[in-house]
Amino acid sequence: MRNFKIVPLTKEFARKIRETNTDNFGNQIYEQSASGKGPCRVSLKPFNIGKDIRLVFAYSPFSKNNAFNQSGPIFIHKNEVEEYLDIYNFPPEIKADKENFPLSLIGYNKEQKMIFTKLVGDNDVDQLISEIFETENNVEYLHARNSEACCFICKIERI
Repeated sequence: MRNFKIVPLTKEFARKIRETNTDNFGNQIYEQSASGKGPCRVSLKPFNIGKDIRLVFAYSPFSKNNAFNQSGPIFIHKNEVEEYLDIYNFPPEIKADKENFPLSLIGYNKEQKMIFTKLVGDNDVDQLISEIFETENNVEYLHARNSEACCFICKIERI
């Protein structure tokens, strides 16, 4: 078993977004035809460009407000989807598509302060995550982000 687990957005959180049509900042959610691959932050699967309808809203993956709190736009499917379940492996469709999903791993301590960054590049992301948790003892958790758009993809917790 790996020393990490992938944490997607929950179906419950997505349901609340769909029902209220408002994000946690009070902004109205809007929908659009997928113009990029995303991914959906619940299923962690890429969107089908021009076919899938996605909801766009502002999101912060932090519970504390500080200088390192990076909020930004994220996407979920308009319709309910299953949460990503293979939580001990990085989503394979994202992992395999380095052109559409260039990845950065950002490490945070218990105070939710950024203390580590690493471009994934051609490295195996699963192996890199394990190595970070083995060698960087102060890293409590990681965020996977798109290294070009800086968008939050998912949280990765040490186990």
